[in-house]
Amino acid sequence: MAMKKRKLPLVYKPVGFLLGWSSGALAGLAFRKAWKMIRHEDNAPDALDRDRGWGEIVLAAAVQGAIFAAARSVADRTGAKAIERSTGVWPAEDRRGRD
Repeated sequence: MAMKKRKLPLVYKPVGFLLGWSSGALAGLAFRKAWKMIRHEDNAPDALDRDRGWGEIVLAAAVQGAIFAAARSVADRTGAKAIERSTGVWPAEDRRGRD
């Protein structure tokens, strides 16, 4: 069983990469739709956009960050559950001090 745990992160890496990439793409789409609902604009402000105020730039960054973090967490958890179902082993270290 210990050998299986050591090798599993290598197996998980491509799965994690694909899930991370796809979650980032979906998060980008979700952010664009959310920004359009919030501000009724197609383009969110950039930090270097001279014509936008601090509040608008920080709001856009906070919304974008929250969406990306949520999407990444969903992708990571989905991948981990899939690996656990197929191998019977959770693909990360046990952080509770047990082996």
